[in-house]
Amino acid sequence: MSSIPSIEPERAANGAGVRGAEMPRAASKPRRLDVGRAMRCVLPPVVIGVAGLVAWELVVRLNQIPYYILPGPMLVLRTLVQDWGTLYPSLLVTLAITGAALLVATVAGVLISILFTQSKLVELSLFPYAVILQVTPIVAIAPLIIIWVRNIPVALLICAWLVAFFPIVSNTTLGLNSADHNLLNLMQLYGASRRQVFWYLRLPSAMPYFLGGLRISGGLALIGAVVAEFVAGTGGAQSGLAYRILESGYTMQIPRMFAALLMITGSGILIFLALTALSHAILRKWHESAVSREG
Repeated sequence: MSSIPSIEPERAANGAGVRGAEMPRAASKPRRLDVGRAMRCVLPPVVIGVAGLVAWELVVRLNQIPYYILPGPMLVLRTLVQDWGTLYPSLLVTLAITGAALLVATVAGVLISILFTQSKLVELSLFPYAVILQVTPIVAIAPLIIIWVRNIPVALLICAWLVAFFPIVSNTTLGLNSADHNLLNLMQLYGASRRQVFWYLRLPSAMPYFLGGLRISGGLALIGAVVAEFVAGTGGAQSGLAYRILESGYTMQIPRMFAALLMITGSGILIFLALTALSHAILRKWHESAVSREG
């Protein structure tokens, strides 16, 4: 009996030592897993992209395809560097229109979605018109908007906004209406106000839907801005990378056309990655879609 007290402290000390020894390994394991997961996500598309560029360059060189029909990626890259002083200001114009359209679409879309959830009659009355705006081709109405709105930047902003508006309205409305009805009934049973129900139940429920719609609208805002710039460019209005593409086509400067197209594509990828990172940063601590699985 007298040996028991001496054994227990030793056992406790050994357990503490084991736990202390395991702590650094447990802390470093998630980091190694994160690096491995990132490599598995990034490496395959990078390898495929590099292989595609190499194949493109080989096809152009082996078949001696003229640059005014299909320039190689190396020539496109050299043209991008040489014409950077001309293309970069146009890129800023396109990105400014895209960012402004996405901001306006986000604010207007969220406010209208909140209005829809407060009144079913309002949603049934106005939502069909949001659908009409979405299904109407922007190419068909962009010339009319540019004619009616004499200010070209404002007209381009309206065109890009029309394209980016619907995904935010649709997704956010769906998210706000997807709150758990049992929790909703429980909060109403305890006398929660509409404001409390919105902030503590509907808004967290709608956040993943809203962020998903935001990622979609980011790319659509860029597409709407480029389409509107094409329409404005055919009328002689100089604005954005779309005008540079038209200008390069008229003068047969096909490498510059590909360089401008590369800048548009790269901008779209960066917008999507930025919005994806924002979504992950907001959801990673509490929502199942972003929480890392253990093991």
